[in-house]
Amino acid sequence: MTEVNGYIQSDREEKIDVLNLASLEKRAEKIIPAGGFGYISGGSEDNWTLKENTEAFNHAQIVPRVLSDIDDPQTKTSIFGIDLDTPIMMSPAAAQGLAHSQGEKDTAKGMAKAGALMAQSTYSSTSISDAAKAGDGAPQFFQLYMSKDWEFNKSLLEEAKKAGVKAIVLTSDATVDGYRESDIVNDFQFPIPMANLTKFSEGDGKGKGIGEIYAAAAQKISPKDIKRIKDIVDLPVIVKGVQSPEDALLAIGAGADGIYVSNHGGRQLNGGPASFDVLADIAKAVNHKVPIIFDSGVRRGSHVFKALASGADMVALARPIIYGLALGGADGVYSVVEHLNDEFKTIMQLAGTKTIDDVKHAKLLHK
Repeated sequence: MTEVNGYIQSDREEKIDVLNLASLEKRAEKIIPAGGFGYISGGSEDNWTLKENTEAFNHAQIVPRVLSDIDDPQTKTSIFGIDLDTPIMMSPAAAQGLAHSQGEKDTAKGMAKAGALMAQSTYSSTSISDAAKAGDGAPQFFQLYMSKDWEFNKSLLEEAKKAGVKAIVLTSDATVDGYRESDIVNDFQFPIPMANLTKFSEGDGKGKGIGEIYAAAAQKISPKDIKRIKDIVDLPVIVKGVQSPEDALLAIGAGADGIYVSNHGGRQLNGGPASFDVLADIAKAVNHKVPIIFDSGVRRGSHVFKALASGADMVALARPIIYGLALGGADGVYSVVEHLNDEFKTIMQLAGTKTIDDVKHAKLLHK
């Protein structure tokens, strides 16, 4: 264990046994201090949307296919010309040092080992360049929480491009912080500095509450900001937090190179729809103009399958991977992704789908 400002971090570096992803939460709760665990695990208000995110996958059913003459399903895929071993990716989750002393560096190592895509957050415990180095050349995206200060935004974007990230994820659904009761109950203050905030006037991130950090973030985000980002760095821009076909088309019309369907894992607008319930309509509106990334509530290989069959090109998750990080560092992260991938391949075989393209054309029944 490592202690930073009185906060105890896991140092574990080992493969972990995974029965299922849901079981990891209680195991991680025994390791991560209460404030950090509440921040990672909690949603907004009474967690209704957080719970619905996973329940919503039961609204669709996979049609089994037999006599399909296939074996050994292949999970290889690509996005923006990046070849990957799996469509499973890491969502850009903040402050992973709350789970492990190596934070995003170990997450990057684990995702690279799995041949999977990593996305890192502005509010990372690790600098952009250090997380990129830890991935040792494996593909990464950088997620921008836009600041009111465009010099700060420019600095992060330029550092991200220099570090070799492949795309910018613009988070658009967090102009204010969702009402997160677990953080209030725990009187949670970030005990570990956020590396990207130490360089600018936002301060070091240590001892701040999430509300204070969001206060420095831009509350006004408009379509023109997509172009403004692209003028700074010549990289694809993916708009994250899209929950309606109208916003997807608005983003694409403003120059977005990708759409990220997400409700922030139920951490923002409680009472909003489950992310899966809006995916198919958004995908229909986008009509393959740009790639679609999906997250929120993914816990099973069947969830990955259903998301891809509903129009997603990549399927992301965060909490279970962070729990794996706490339980086993980089190897723990790898263990979680490999387990989910194994579940996914089993579903692919039973649904008669050999490739990711086959999955995207698979039939779902809807309740």
